[in-house]
Amino acid sequence: MKLPVSFICAAAAAALSFSVQAQTVKPDLGKGAATFGQVCVACHAADGNSTTPANPKLAQQHPEYLIKQLQEYKSGKRDNAIMKGFASSMSDDDMRNIAFWVASQKATTGFAQDKELVRLGERIYRGGIADRQVAACAGCHSPTGSGIPAQYPRLAGQHAEYTATQLNLFRSGARKNSNQMTQIAAHMTDEEIRAVSDYIAGLR
Repeated sequence: MKLPVSFICAAAAAALSFSVQAQTVKPDLGKGAATFGQVCVACHAADGNSTTPANPKLAQQHPEYLIKQLQEYKSGKRDNAIMKGFASSMSDDDMRNIAFWVASQKATTGFAQDKELVRLGERIYRGGIADRQVAACAGCHSPTGSGIPAQYPRLAGQHAEYTATQLNLFRSGARKNSNQMTQIAAHMTDEEIRAVSDYIAGLR
């Protein structure tokens, strides 16, 4: 089931604007590494490959996406008290430097854990749930989970716990910074969220 073209175009246009803004000034990777080491390392690990399932892996993520999330934490559009505290102290240069540095780090691979659910997760990821207007994840995030730069985030290898939490936040309306994901998650059951999150963890 396809999402409305206007919906997808609006999301792509917004992402592209962040891409253009992010590339206007060349990032300073040295400063990015230093700031990351001071501010982000405790939760996301020294190379951006968080070992805590509740905290996302950031390594190899599209920098434009990371900048967008930091800006939205700072503005309150994405609600998280801890991240708002960190993002509020960052300048646009800080965000750009951090995002491009951590994006340059190689992501570690993950593994699916639930053999009983992984086939269901694969079906949803690759084919969606047509009768409930749940689009295939692969359509925006690519079959390998690498995402589309400046538009849709990389998912491959992400902790299943983190992914499931975000889908639940979208479903409940607590996370408000993607209407597209809110509409998709609204039609998913707990089991389907667990299944697709576990499948994503094993993508590479």
